[in-house]
Amino acid sequence: MHFKGFTLAHVTKFGTIASGFGVAAGILAVFFLGDVPRVREDILMKIPVIGGYWERHIDPEDNISVPRLSYLPFLLPRLLAFFSSSLIDPDIPAHEGWFSFESVPLKWHYPVGLLYDLYAGAEAITSKSSSAPEVRPRACHARGDDDDEPGGGALAGSSLLPWRLTIHFHDWPAQDLIRLDAEGKVLHDAFINSVKEADFLRNGTAKRIMALSREDSWGLWRSVEEHNLPTYHRIHNTLLLPSPPTPFRNIPMRIFLPNPSPSPASAPALKVIQSPIPPLLHPTVTSSPSSSSIASISPRPLQTQPQTIGTALNALLPSLFPSKRIPVLAKPVLHGAVVPMSAPVEEVVRCAGYADGWLGVVISMVG
Repeated sequence: MHFKGFTLAHVTKFGTIASGFGVAAGILAVFFLGDVPRVREDILMKIPVIGGYWERHIDPEDNISVPRLSYLPFLLPRLLAFFSSSLIDPDIPAHEGWFSFESVPLKWHYPVGLLYDLYAGAEAITSKSSSAPEVRPRACHARGDDDDEPGGGALAGSSLLPWRLTIHFHDWPAQDLIRLDAEGKVLHDAFINSVKEADFLRNGTAKRIMALSREDSWGLWRSVEEHNLPTYHRIHNTLLLPSPPTPFRNIPMRIFLPNPSPSPASAPALKVIQSPIPPLLHPTVTSSPSSSSIASISPRPLQTQPQTIGTALNALLPSLFPSKRIPVLAKPVLHGAVVPMSAPVEEVVRCAGYADGWLGVVISMVG
């Protein structure tokens, strides 16, 4: 699996982290510390001034790299300070800011990496799209001798990068976004509620997250805000790896399916599919006249099989995933990479879940 936006230096750095935290935690470190590739490297910002909008170019030294597991509102104070001298109302509070991509408001409670996969990897989610989602692989390889060859180490489709966002400090889209507050409580509560929901699906109860001390509850949130992996790992492991260990009841997984706009004037649609997904598949025995005799002579009992990405998608979206092993019509994308259909969902959520414990799988059409 190739991870979009990672260089050889990243891999070396994360490999060291992996050896310190274990394999699963090391993979999580890649997603926790990894940046969305060249996000806002050359952003076009629209700032309200008297008479209309002023388009301002951001110099390279003002570039910002955003961790995949982070959230866009964390950037608002920094951006407000940068642009305050150009605003009609320089005293406007930072929490009044919001982001859009091609006139589509970006949901602030979605992780940046998920937003990037949705809007940069699935064409139908943009306002300019009129067809089904399209796969645009842009995996970044370590540089090698074949980088100059077509499809080599360079980013494919790099003309679509960087990801150009627009920040607004007026006209809040109340029909699309819940308002933020100055203290950050709205964003914090949304994150913690998502963590609680994931905990409930995993264990059938939210007792573990509710049992966290106030210090650890805020520490979990601060570790995401400050990109503090050791603190996050210590606290989140009490939810994922309790003592004694217990198997998951269900996998916290959301599937995001971009739908094409019915008309150029209408807004693009996004369908979110969520259903309890057990980590194990229990074989079913159909009753037949010979079933009892077969069971009596069978030396080996029927065994459960791990639920895979392919079996889960086949159950939830059989029309898009008629095969459990091969992505015939669509592909599942997670953290910018196409996920193998054979990957067990429990292992994937432990290694590559977002900071709130959820898997956010984006569906892209093949072809």
